Amino acid sequence: MFRYDRQILADFPAIRAGVLVAEGVVNGPAAAPLTDRFVGQQSATKRRLEETPIAELPSIVAWRRAFSRFGAKPTQYRNAAEALLRRLAKQGEIPSISTLGDIGNLVSIRHALPVAVFDLDGIDGGITVRHADGTEPFADLGSSETTNPEPGEVVFVDDQARVHARRWCWRQSADSATGPNTRRALVVVEGLHETARDDVAAALADLGDLYVEYQPQAEISTQRLP
Repeated sequence: MFRYDRQILADFPAIRAGVLVAEGVVNGPAAAPLTDRFVGQQSATKRRLEETPIAELPSIVAWRRAFSRFGAKPTQYRNAAEALLRRLAKQGEIPSISTLGDIGNLVSIRHALPVAVFDLDGIDGGITVRHADGTEPFADLGSSETTNPEPGEVVFVDDQARVHARRWCWRQSADSATGPNTRRALVVVEGLHETARDDVAAALADLGDLYVEYQPQAEISTQRLP
């Protein structure tokens, strides 16, 4: 379902991931209790950022180093967690998207880790994280054009070599974006910093608890990698 290519594990041995698969989800607008929790977490995160700047958070520092290593300028291409935190700090809030989107974003800003949420029905087979050869197709969200990653860029690809995330955790594909018709979800949370194993485990536990509470009808399984 989700794996790292051998070369990625060799190049980035510190990588740790938590994977959640949920079958039978209902992805409508977030219920009021979830919205309240998301708003409350945003307030708590803003207070934390007053004490520790985003650029000094260990998880963000580690992602910046990883981006630099595979040739992506980290100040130009922000990992998903940093982008969310910067949006929160600059705009004061992160708008609600949907039940699945809000759960992912809530956990991301709480732990300062990127959380990717995919519609499994938009993925052929499973996802492998590997270096791109530059020929793989990517359907960018908000664009009608298909583009290709840079050779050597870290990407999420399915069994048909379609890209579902570019620059590791920078931007996801329209092919597997969640929406109101999503019934099967794949959620991935990742970290590279010194305490990533424990922090990813905590984030995965939070995801599991939130899915149990707000998607009680879904069948949920979790896994930690590597």
